[in-house]
Amino acid sequence: MQQTILVVDDTPTNIQVLFDLLDASGYRVAIAKSGEIALQRLENSLPDLILLDVMMPGIDGFETCRRLKAAVATQDIPVIFMTALSDTVDKVKGLQLGAVDYITKPIQHEEVLARINVHLQLRQLNQTLEAQVETRTAELRQALETVKQTQIQLVQSEKMSSLGQLVAGIAHEINNPINFIYGNLKPAEEYMRDLLGLIECIQTEVPELPEAVQKYVEDVDLEFLQADLPRLINSMKLGADRIRQIVLSLRNFSRLDEADFKAVDIHEGIDSTLLILQHRLKSTDTLPAVKIIKDYGDLPLVECYASQLNQVFMNLLSNALDALEEHSERQRAAGQAFIPKIQIKTQDLGDGQVAIHIVDNGGGMSEEVRSKIFNDFFTTKEIGKGTGLGLPICRQLVVEKHQGQLHCESHLGSETEFIITIPIKQLAIETAADESLLTIA
Repeated sequence: MQQTILVVDDTPTNIQVLFDLLDASGYRVAIAKSGEIALQRLENSLPDLILLDVMMPGIDGFETCRRLKAAVATQDIPVIFMTALSDTVDKVKGLQLGAVDYITKPIQHEEVLARINVHLQLRQLNQTLEAQVETRTAELRQALETVKQTQIQLVQSEKMSSLGQLVAGIAHEINNPINFIYGNLKPAEEYMRDLLGLIECIQTEVPELPEAVQKYVEDVDLEFLQADLPRLINSMKLGADRIRQIVLSLRNFSRLDEADFKAVDIHEGIDSTLLILQHRLKSTDTLPAVKIIKDYGDLPLVECYASQLNQVFMNLLSNALDALEEHSERQRAAGQAFIPKIQIKTQDLGDGQVAIHIVDNGGGMSEEVRSKIFNDFFTTKEIGKGTGLGLPICRQLVVEKHQGQLHCESHLGSETEFIITIPIKQLAIETAADESLLTIA
């Protein structure tokens, strides 16, 4: 490719000599008879090198060079001064302004060509090096992003594995003894009825009990025992049944045995997650009891990785509770009443997708914060309370694992809403994608 050299000189003889020399050497030559004209020409096209006379009317070569180096578009173009001056101070001044070399008048043809050739080669090498650096930087940036994503996946995998194993282990350990208790409650109730029946029979058939027996009946308050024991057994049955439900919810939440997509009840996963978080929903010194508002739509079974989707629910609900606690403290400090609420709404969108909305009234967030919440390692929590990986992992699970979308709407001083949309049939989406690829091919 032919290289262009801009000659800036107010002397016609010098211009003609340089034009003939450079043209004969295979260069494209552009001419400017003043610094002002040179700067104007550079607005439309950029040369590969500039030969710049020092002594010119209007703005001299030094001022022209200063302006060239101050502009982003022209600061990297090599400038060679041409001067008849032999004063070293002037040469130093030019070099300090950014010039790469000097040519002394009268011009020596071989010297001019040699210096031009050297600086053009240097510029070309520098551009090549910069391109290689940019390419390498891009490769390193991509490698870093890959490492970060791998780290996130490893953290998620380890987190899910640890949580799932912990929950499944607890469920297993509780399940055996509670089944034993629950299984024995029915015969215990029958034995109790038999014993109470026997006591009633004795009281009927033997109206006058021996004095020692009568005293014992009064001491133990037999009448109260007869009335309260059935209630006691019934309470034990209710408690045991509640524990069995909790165990079932723990097993549903972990779902370690479900590695593939499976059609599940989304509401069951949400309810299981709420049950695990039940202790955080109760009233405490820092937070009134959280009101859960369920607005469940009529949803079909949804194909998904159930345990992964439950982890998304867990993270979003935990974050909502964190926001409610912080907002409650602010409201209490301001002497204002606060009723914490979390609304969970589900709906069939009618286009093969379902949506899950999780809304809290925890004071919202600024647009600056909202725009960063899905960035890796971004967190507004104190050190040790947040890793900044929860929401990026949630988005990865929803977007990459379930071909869905996760986004957030929030306004400072108001509410925060997370919206999950996922397809009902994962295989249908994959098949459609395959067919589209075949059509394009």
